[in-house]
Amino acid sequence: MIAVTESAVRHLQDLVADNPQYRDKGLRILVEKGGCAGMQYVLEFDRAKEGDHRVRNDGVEVLIDSLSAEYLKGSTVDFADGLTGAGFTIRNPNAARSCGCGTSFEIVPE
Repeated sequence: MIAVTESAVRHLQDLVADNPQYRDKGLRILVEKGGCAGMQYVLEFDRAKEGDHRVRNDGVEVLIDSLSAEYLKGSTVDFADGLTGAGFTIRNPNAARSCGCGTSFEIVPE
């Protein structure tokens, strides 16, 4: 389904340790219409729901609903902390192009 890098797992562990309200929740990655390229990623902590794809790693979990999973097949979730800012990034092989903000993308035409 998707891969989650060691850096992303460590950051998720830190977030859960620092925020008790995130315990028993996973990082949900949603894909919805919007953004400057047509589709956008939404990341939020949420409880698992029936039908979710669940990626568990070292005590943390990434959740993806079945509709978003179609857009995220083969993707890698990473966490980067650099000069231009810190945040989760998604390398998505299904994206034809992404916008400069990194949260909006266009799907490869079929």
